[in-house]
Amino acid sequence: MSSHFTFFPDEHRPIEGDTTKMNMMQAINNAMDITLKTDSSAVLFGEDVAFGGVFRCALGLQEKYGNDRVFNTPLCEQGIAGFGIGLATAGATAIAEIQFADYIFPAFDQLVNEAAKCRYRSGGQFDCGGLTVRAPCGAVGHGGLYHSQSPEAFFSHAPGLKVVVPRGPISAKGLLLSCLKERDPCVFLEPKILYRAAAEEVPTDSYEIPLGKAQVLREGDAATLIGWGTQVHVLLEVAQKAQETLGISCEVIDLMSILPWDEETVCNSVKKTGRCLVAHEAPLTSGFGAELAATVQSECFLHLEAPVARVTGWDAPFPHVFEPFYLPDKMRCLSALEKLLNY
Repeated sequence: MSSHFTFFPDEHRPIEGDTTKMNMMQAINNAMDITLKTDSSAVLFGEDVAFGGVFRCALGLQEKYGNDRVFNTPLCEQGIAGFGIGLATAGATAIAEIQFADYIFPAFDQLVNEAAKCRYRSGGQFDCGGLTVRAPCGAVGHGGLYHSQSPEAFFSHAPGLKVVVPRGPISAKGLLLSCLKERDPCVFLEPKILYRAAAEEVPTDSYEIPLGKAQVLREGDAATLIGWGTQVHVLLEVAQKAQETLGISCEVIDLMSILPWDEETVCNSVKKTGRCLVAHEAPLTSGFGAELAATVQSECFLHLEAPVARVTGWDAPFPHVFEPFYLPDKMRCLSALEKLLNY
């Protein structure tokens, strides 16, 4: 019941060279390994990261780099974020892990009022751009209301932050390496169900995927389907089924960066297709899909053949037993697409 999606591995390689088969957990581990090896100021810390973390993304890194660079913290998310801000302000590369994104809210004040505003309030004299906060997010099949939330929209409202969500191993490594070199603080949300969902041939060398740029994964002219994280795979299957059953070609976009987001790529696609569907796991009201819908309506109004559709989680706490009914799966998305086409 947790497999509400089919994983579509990336076929595109961001760089030439040798590859190794990795799942997303291993790709994230590899990105942090590269950073700790090449950046002597880099420090990784969080709850239980010393033995690898609950999802094992930090596995083997303390043994490799020592307990002064990879270490556990107290169970205090506000302290983890505050400590990371201090480290980054002093010039270090701080990699902070929040064990579950659901527990990032005690750190919300530190991230939104301190990290996001550090550069601005100092007139550019100071910054904590060496800070990346990693957090597993989203549905996992049995997480319930405290372990399955998607908080990206909360942070999208904070100028000064960058918010990123990968869809698989290749994108996770490249985006995380970009975040770790970024001079603005980053919130890196990792869909936890993707950690071991499938593997890809990931380049072994270091590479970066630009922040703030969406990727068109499938081209089409009937409708634009937009998602991020796990939902990208749902929409790729929807596009495949629409091709098979309806004979239409849909364009699928992985937004990748929530803040800043790639307005140009999205709007150019919608102007071509005339229809737009956004899908995300977070609740409907004030979800980030609302921002996309508002912008598309404003910038693409004369090109639209139907109102922008949103397929999302419900406006309720994330359920446990009824999780399959909460998630925007392929059948809900396909039904919404058919309504778009018949409007």
